[in-house]
Amino acid sequence: MKLSFMAALLFCCTCFGQNNTDTSLYMKAEKISYLTDIGSESGDLYSVIGHHGPAVENQWMALRIYFSDKVAIDVYNKAKQGLELKQAHWYPTPEQQKEGWGADYYKVGATVGLGGVRLWDGAKVVPLNPVTNRLARVGKTDTTSWMEMISKGVSYKGKKVDIMVRVTVFSDKREAKVEAFSLSGEKVQFVTGVNYFKGFETKKGANYIAVWGKHPEDVAAEIIEVGAAIRYNPKDYVKNSDDGKQYLLISKPTKHLATEIVSACARETEINTLDKLEAYIK
Repeated sequence: MKLSFMAALLFCCTCFGQNNTDTSLYMKAEKISYLTDIGSESGDLYSVIGHHGPAVENQWMALRIYFSDKVAIDVYNKAKQGLELKQAHWYPTPEQQKEGWGADYYKVGATVGLGGVRLWDGAKVVPLNPVTNRLARVGKTDTTSWMEMISKGVSYKGKKVDIMVRVTVFSDKREAKVEAFSLSGEKVQFVTGVNYFKGFETKKGANYIAVWGKHPEDVAAEIIEVGAAIRYNPKDYVKNSDDGKQYLLISKPTKHLATEIVSACARETEINTLDKLEAYIK
């Protein structure tokens, strides 16, 4: 009887302890062999890496960091909960989308996307480019998946700095954590935020910004309303701005910065409006 009880307990722990996250990093020419890391002195592997950069996912969304001068964070939204990257490779067919798969509804353009990181030199945004080298890494723990993008030798205020952006997704938790690190030991001012388009609705609070609307994307089978939100500690920032395409948050000089991001879309059953997204992020 004891053995049966222990077996049942072990089975339950295994089921409820499942890691509902995953990583994806591979060369576009070969979708079979997945990588844990890759680098480039040019800083641009956009055209040769699958889905243009490293990616991670949880049940509700996938996120990628562009391996290019953008180093922006993009979103893959899902209609139903589950892991899709290993099969969909970010771009499911129109037939798969109609059957309930997610899609790339989100458009980043020249912005930071959702929670992407750049620098601020006191007067303007400084991209994490050019670089002397750019590295991407992915990994997993028992309950998380993470990706990192390290941009080495970025020119900033007359010096060279190394900046790392890390994105972590958690099993059974919608929010992803975005962290920025100055690996050189120099304090820098980071810039992050969330982009938007004409016709978007916006909700703001003391520690969050949430937007909702249709992105002008052209790779999905249909255009769907998408929501995106960033939650932050207002004490970490000295300035907020709006450049007409994105709401930007400019940090105090620091070596480390952390925010949380979340996205949802109108195809979901749980969070499918701006009001529901705001209620969640609050």
